[in-house]
Amino acid sequence: MITKLSNRMTQIAVKKFNRRALLKAVAAGGVAATMPFIIRQSLASSGEVNVFAWGDYIKPNIIEAFEKKTGIKINLSTYGSNEEVQSKLRAAGGKGFDLIFPSVDTRPEYDDGDLLQAVDESRIKLDQIDSSIWRSSLKLGASRRGKRYLIPFDWGTEGITYDSSVHSFKPGELSYGDMWVDGLDGKVAGRQKSIVITLAIYLDSIGKVSSNRGMDLYKSEADMRRVLDGCLKFLKPYKKNIGAFWNNATEATSAFTDAGCTIGQTWDTTGIKLHIDVDKKWIYTAPKEGALAWMDTMAIPSGATNIEQTYELINFLMTPEIGAMFANNTGYNTAAVGSARHLSEANKAAFKIAYPEGAIANMWWWPMNTPWFSSVRQEYVEKVTAL
Repeated sequence: MITKLSNRMTQIAVKKFNRRALLKAVAAGGVAATMPFIIRQSLASSGEVNVFAWGDYIKPNIIEAFEKKTGIKINLSTYGSNEEVQSKLRAAGGKGFDLIFPSVDTRPEYDDGDLLQAVDESRIKLDQIDSSIWRSSLKLGASRRGKRYLIPFDWGTEGITYDSSVHSFKPGELSYGDMWVDGLDGKVAGRQKSIVITLAIYLDSIGKVSSNRGMDLYKSEADMRRVLDGCLKFLKPYKKNIGAFWNNATEATSAFTDAGCTIGQTWDTTGIKLHIDVDKKWIYTAPKEGALAWMDTMAIPSGATNIEQTYELINFLMTPEIGAMFANNTGYNTAAVGSARHLSEANKAAFKIAYPEGAIANMWWWPMNTPWFSSVRQEYVEKVTAL
């Protein structure tokens, strides 16, 4: 009877216990000696976390490793574009998910309605995150009004993948312009929303359409339209080159394996995985004008409910071993410190091909979105499709 009563009292204590009570007790100076071990462990070693991630981000091996270590269950949903997660979170008023993975430049899209909550940096193991990427993220959109909302997760690029048995390029000479030449009817793959950007960068580099290396797209709406009108005029006679448009990793891969494309603009992971998993003839590399560089982050929606478990997952994902597991799974580059030593030999070799000397310093980072950028770009995406 005494044992049952004792157990019942412990259960009641667990239900009433919360993080605020813990902090007060710690301040009082006696919690460690009196609190049952099970209570101290329960905060981050049980429960669940609702994750909304890019389709290729959280693979089964990561889920299994996390659940085995923590006892926390991952409920995973996936999306294929930044617009998709923005739309779903906006419709739900910031509720329904505990962790999402927005691209750093899209943070302003979440400001209306306050869809994200500020990051509690005291809960993050900052020494696990590359310090230069942590700092760079602030310039690219991770903060708002002095508060951080986005935590760097990974980075990658969009350059060119090509069939080396068909095309031959000397190191450092590949150009975005090599997709827009005669004789490539139906052989080029690309994503409309990126084609308009790289055309702006390329045409500026050869002096045909001035754009300050594409940055005039963010200067004003009038400048953006001026530059993109010039891009459309250049592209029109080469529209026949496009064999497949893509909007996600699966479609990008299929453009080469199924649609007959031999060259095209892709994310690094597409070309690297084609090279490693399909055929060594596929090569991904950064063009001489500079690969488009993106940074994806981790963010906690304003309506998240499993906060302790979410921070546990964030810190787990940024350990060297799991960062490398993610990189080996996807071909993307993790922001986790010390992950390089855990990468596969194939990924190490592919990285050297993708980024020849000077390529990383020459990357073109997506700037933070301006109020007009998304809507105007979408307008020209439709014009590219209809050419």
